[in-house]
Amino acid sequence: MPAIKRYHSLFVLFSIVIIFSTVTRTVLLVRALPNLDLTPLLLLKIYGVGFFFDCVTYSYFAIPFALVAALLPDRVFNSGWFRPVVWVVGFILTYLLLFNVVSEYVFFDEFGTRYNFIAVDYLIYTTEVVRNIRESYPVNWILAGLFLLNIGIFFLVKNRLNHSFSSKTTLGKRLGFGLVFALLPAISFLCVDLSLSEISPNNYADELAGNGIYNLVSAFRNNELDYNRFYAKRDDRLVMTRLRDLITEKDNHLASSNSDDITRIIRHDGSERHLNVIVIVEESLSAEYLGAFGSKKGLSPNLDRLADESLFFTHLYATGTRTVRGLEALTLSIPPLPGTSIVKRPDNENFFSWGSVMKSRGYDNKFIYAGHGYFDNMNYFFANNGFRTVDRLDFANDEVTFSNAWGVCDEDLFGKVVSEADKSYKEHRPFFSMVMTTSNHRPFTYPEGKIDIPSKAGRDGGVKYADYAIGKLLANSRQRPWFKDTVFVIVADHCAGSARKVALPVKNYEIPLFIYAPSIIRPQKVDTMLSQIDVAPTVLGLLNFSYTTKFTGRDILHSDNGEGRAFISTYQKLGFIEGNKLLVLSPQKHVDFYTFSRQDGTTTPIPPQEDLLLDGLGYYQGMNYAYKHRLDRLNN
Repeated sequence: MPAIKRYHSLFVLFSIVIIFSTVTRTVLLVRALPNLDLTPLLLLKIYGVGFFFDCVTYSYFAIPFALVAALLPDRVFNSGWFRPVVWVVGFILTYLLLFNVVSEYVFFDEFGTRYNFIAVDYLIYTTEVVRNIRESYPVNWILAGLFLLNIGIFFLVKNRLNHSFSSKTTLGKRLGFGLVFALLPAISFLCVDLSLSEISPNNYADELAGNGIYNLVSAFRNNELDYNRFYAKRDDRLVMTRLRDLITEKDNHLASSNSDDITRIIRHDGSERHLNVIVIVEESLSAEYLGAFGSKKGLSPNLDRLADESLFFTHLYATGTRTVRGLEALTLSIPPLPGTSIVKRPDNENFFSWGSVMKSRGYDNKFIYAGHGYFDNMNYFFANNGFRTVDRLDFANDEVTFSNAWGVCDEDLFGKVVSEADKSYKEHRPFFSMVMTTSNHRPFTYPEGKIDIPSKAGRDGGVKYADYAIGKLLANSRQRPWFKDTVFVIVADHCAGSARKVALPVKNYEIPLFIYAPSIIRPQKVDTMLSQIDVAPTVLGLLNFSYTTKFTGRDILHSDNGEGRAFISTYQKLGFIEGNKLLVLSPQKHVDFYTFSRQDGTTTPIPPQEDLLLDGLGYYQGMNYAYKHRLDRLNN
């Protein structure tokens, strides 16, 4: 039929999308084999559900081509000039799909997942990302190879494309077939979501059953998930009462009887100690890389020594898998909310924060970042929550000896930290510096000759250089007059990777915490479980501050809850840990309960635990309620 013939190019596109997607899925499956408990049935599910998502993705791709095929009259569609236009568009589209195959592999190799929020960020912050990719991979050779491959594919499909250009049709018949192509994406939009790719308890299998392009668009659309719509919940009054009970302890009491009010008053005997505080937030510093946690690689001699000279916390969990999630937890002391971090959301000003507590006492607050602070909206967030920002643009030329796509090296960053501390000291002001590093990040480049691992050799080199730079920072600081009155807090933003067989692998959220002030704080090892949201209240407790707080975190050294609790998350799944039990809240109001082994991280499903669920909802639903009603803001 002539009308069908006109749509021949869409069938060619369908073949290309399905073949490329299947090749991608197969390559990723081979990469994930060590983490897959593969069975014939699971393999069938991966490819069957995967084919379904590939078809859904194709239905969206086909929209503009179906519109052209349906609406253009024969005299235009069959004209001599229109055929080359289709060739060029087809060539470009095929090249982009080929490029996506490579991109998906690189992303999967780094993060263990298909495209997600991280990929969305990478599309937004192209300057840093493109530089990072160029410094990490032979990009020009890859692009050239894909171009040559694309030429071969084009000549294979060129004649098939030409079949579309010799048909005579009527508008009615064209619109009839066009309606079919229009209905497919409409039905997909209304009836399909990412949860349909959840085919197994194994997270890798779920990722393989999806489609990277579909996942990317889904992540872009769902940067904030409505807790009340997607997650298990109870009556708000019940949940807020539970939250108030959970955050009230022996050293604090509620400021009012209002059931919505999370404000507490913390009182300590004696005078406050207005010591300087420098918080070093180390990029991707997983506990597993440190000798103090059992590593035999010898990557962290300075931090291993610091473990014996500081208040060393051995059972700390990061709240998420992104830098902005870690900064959110450290600054605002709240559990992770579903979707993207508050750091990146609109209306993120004037929260009750660690910065606001310090600022109220006359501290000179600074957020000091090795890179450009517009990345991930960091500068805006910190500037509107009690800090002055110092980023890559504030480094003079003679302050930079080495930099890469993400920013200056850790040595240069710490040199800036010391010079900023000197300025505050000369002004007779106590200072509070929140410092974000970048060297322990792909492409893992740093000045040569500093450590015994060459630059760009991989993660081990990034960790060892980060450790070297910390040692140098502390050595330089010891020569400063402000050192004896300064508390150094060293903590990670998140682990180097959190992708494993399960969606929330507890072991892959373990990070270190050191609080170092040799003339002030007695060295001690603390094995009580705590969360990143507990760091700020714990440090404020060491300073003996009495203050009014809206923090959800607790001062772990003065807590009357002996076993501790923690929060872990992806952008969709919310985990709550009490003792050796793990509660996981997922979209579609799914609730799962597990026990886990701290030694190897293995999880075992258990029957529902109502108390565990109510505690988890108290924190997650309760703080979502507080966030939506602005109860965690200043003067509210």
